Amino acid sequence: MKTCLITGCSSGIGLCAAITLHQRGYKVVATVRQDSDKAALEEQGIHTIIMDLADENSVSAGFQQALNYLSHQLDGLFNNAAFGQPGAVEDLSRTALTEQFETNVFGTQQLTNLAIAHMRQQGYGRIIYNSSVLGLIALAYRGAYNASKYAIEGLADTLRIELHGSDIHVSLIEPGPISSRFRDNAYAKYMQHINKTHSAHRQTYEAMEARLKKKGPAAPFTLPADAVVKKCIHALEAKKPKRRYYVTFPTYLFAYSKRLLPTGVLDWMCRKVSDS
Repeated sequence: MKTCLITGCSSGIGLCAAITLHQRGYKVVATVRQDSDKAALEEQGIHTIIMDLADENSVSAGFQQALNYLSHQLDGLFNNAAFGQPGAVEDLSRTALTEQFETNVFGTQQLTNLAIAHMRQQGYGRIIYNSSVLGLIALAYRGAYNASKYAIEGLADTLRIELHGSDIHVSLIEPGPISSRFRDNAYAKYMQHINKTHSAHRQTYEAMEARLKKKGPAAPFTLPADAVVKKCIHALEAKKPKRRYYVTFPTYLFAYSKRLLPTGVLDWMCRKVSDS
């Protein structure tokens, strides 16, 4: 039986991944931050633990709990947990940036390093980072999230080189718009950290609030969570997993545009998308 540890399973991609892999015969450990989020997963027969990536002790304790449940066999780690902090870069406080990186980067990499140490002992493993199209290009008013995903891309690319020959494979999944509770969580962080009253971006924020509160898909080409999970399964099971997996049309468009277009033209495209 293959095993997998998945972070951020309270909804969206993480929940879909945990259920799908469990149904596929994997022994899964799903992580959530709140006790209230455990019920839906445990009803599916999925072992669920509390792990807050912003808390170093929670990560260490949670990883040990996961290993104990998995009988110290860890075939795959799917780093899915993350949130987005909206706001113009000039309006982001140090606290807001720190919170963004504590979860999306520092906690994620702490967990990954623990997994690597274990995978080195067992002689194999798969590490999958759920990155974003915003790890490839930058959109306005998403600077904190952009930066966190750029950081993940850099860490994953470096690890892939450093782990060459170890039989520990590192893959990046780079989705564009996916149906999830991402906007709900982003709106809560926006309200917590952004004061639009005296901001030069006040009018833009009013339009952003409407987009974040909109029900249903807010962007064209939005796909369901299982579009990402299919790529995750390939990264876990393929003899030669890909280094990068693009998901959604916008990711393909911007990935190839970044390679082919002058920076000024790419900036124009990103401005247009940022304003939509």
